[in-house]
Order: sequence, then C-alpha cells, then structure tokens
Amino acid sequence: MSEEKTEVALITLPTVPAELEAAFIDDKFIDDLIKSIRTKASSVVGDLNTVKGRKVYISMAADVRSTKVMIDAAGKDLVAEMKKRPAMVDASRRKVREALDDLAIEIRKPVTDWEAEQDRIAAEKAAEEERQRIAAEEKAAAEALALRVEADHEIALLMNDKFDRDAADAKAEAERQRIAHEEEIKRQAAEQARIDAEENIKREREESAQREAAFKLKAEQEEQAKIEVQQAAEREKKEAAEKVEREKKEAQEHAEREKQEAIAEEQRKQQEAEQRRVAEEKRIKDEADRRAANIEHQKKINNQVFDILIKAGISADCAKECVIAIVKHQKEAAASGQHSPVKINY
Repeated sequence: MSEEKTEVALITLPTVPAELEAAFIDDKFIDDLIKSIRTKASSVVGDLNTVKGRKVYISMAADVRSTKVMIDAAGKDLVAEMKKRPAMVDASRRKVREALDDLAIEIRKPVTDWEAEQDRIAAEKAAEEERQRIAAEEKAAAEALALRVEADHEIALLMNDKFDRDAADAKAEAERQRIAHEEEIKRQAAEQARIDAEENIKREREESAQREAAFKLKAEQEEQAKIEVQQAAEREKKEAAEKVEREKKEAQEHAEREKQEAIAEEQRKQQEAEQRRVAEEKRIKDEADRRAANIEHQKKINNQVFDILIKAGISADCAKECVIAIVKHQKEAAASGQHSPVKINY
C-alpha cells in the first residue's frame, strides 16, 4: 500500500485508485477495517450521569456513521471510474482491428498485383495457344491445298496470272485476320486484368471508408457515454456529500436512542450471523454431498456407456476417447444454449 493516505474519520483508506480497488475486493482488508473501527468505537468511556459523559457516546456513534458514509462514497467513486474501462478497452480493440485490416490489405497488395499480372499472363498464354491452333489449321489447309494442286498440276499450268494473284490475296487476308484476332484476344485479356485490379482497389477503398465511418461514429458514441458517466459520477459524489451531512445531523439528533437500538441490533445480527453460518455450513455440506453423488452417478453412467462401446467392438482407448468427447461436447452445447445431437442421459 502507498504511504499516501486520506483520513476518513476512524480509519484511513488508500488514495491510489489501484490500491483502493485492491482493498475493496480484499475480504481480509475489509474484515480488519471493521475490526479496527469496532475497537476504536468500543474504547469510548463516559459518565452516563453527566451531559458531557453522554455526549462522548453520541459523538462516537456519529463518527461511526460518518465513517460508514465516507467509505461507501469512496466505493461509489471507484465503481464509477471502473465503469469507464470496458468502453476504453473496446475502442482500443476496434482501432487495432481496423488498423491491422488496412495493414493486411497494404501488405498483401504486392500479391494482389501479382495475381492480376498472372491473370493477364494466363490470358496472353490462351491467346498464344489460340494463335498456334489457327496456324496449325492453316498449315493443314495449306498442305491439303498443296496436295490438291500437285494432283491437278496439269490443270494448274493452264491457269492464268489472275488465279495466282487471287490465291496470294486470299492468303494475305487470312494472315491479316489471324493477326488481328490474336491482337484482339491479347487486348481483351489485358483490359479485363486492368478492370479486375481497379475493381479490387475500389472495393478495398470502399470497405476502408465504411470502417472509418463506423469507427468515427462509435468513437463519438463512446465519448458521449464517457461524458454521461462522468456527469453521473459527479451527481453521485454530490449526493454522497449531501447524504453525509444529512446523516451526520440525524445521528446527532438520535444518538442516545440509537445506542440502545444498536446494542439490540448487534445482538440480533450476531444471532442471525450464527444462524446464517450454521445454515451456510449445512448448505455447503448438502451441496458437496449432492455434487459428490452426482459425480458418482455420472461416472457410473459413463462406465456403462464405455462398456456398451467395448461390447460393440470398439477398442478400450477409442471407447474412452468417445465417452470423453461426448461429455465435453454435451457440456459445451449446454453452456452455449445449443442442442447437442449426441448426449448421455444421466
């Protein structure tokens, strides 16, 4: 604990938030705190036959009440501060998720560009294969034509120059169309690759913009929630201070009467505490007995399932793993509120 303390009536509390939080959740600290207050309050001695002597008891009772209210106020302030943490953690988680999503897109961009390039290369390869097919067909046609020309050699000798020019023109036209076809296939492949790459970039930008807008909206909502929490904490603090004054005044007015009531209340609480202790011990014992019986019953049923699987021809190790897997799945399904398609009825 820090050496820096704040004086709170009959006791001292840590001022460092982390230490104050640790104190409030430490049963031993709280028990020691109550014991210390009781020791100080019980040490009061006054002459009940004099006004001054009676005021000693009245003043101590008021101090006890003030101590109670101020400890409670410190706890409320601590809870209000702790309520801010989940929103701050969620905001950091969102920021990290979205930043790393963008980073993943950025890091993968070389691969994305490479994939687009591979698509373009694949398209060019397909165009080249188409060109080779056309060339093969033209070669086969030329060979067939050569055979026909050779067979009709005598007739071909009689053909004039016009026939030769027409054949040359037809061949040149076929070659031009083949080249134009190949170029068009290449152009279409490159254009498609460019369109795909642009669409991928556009889609990634739109998704990034949507995430950024959602993040800004959430940040604004969280900031508003933070302001509301702070305002609520200030109201609670003010109300606690007003309550301290009000209860202190009430304590001074009713101290003598409450002294007797406190004694009777303390006796009643001790009796109730003893009754609760006995009842809790019985509940714990009953719960332990019930849990032990339930575990024994489940063990018995699991052994019966194990024996059934062994009789069905499954090996002992496999049967054991099967029972374990079914039990585990059944518990997970029950915990998540889902229906398990396979279960062991106990």
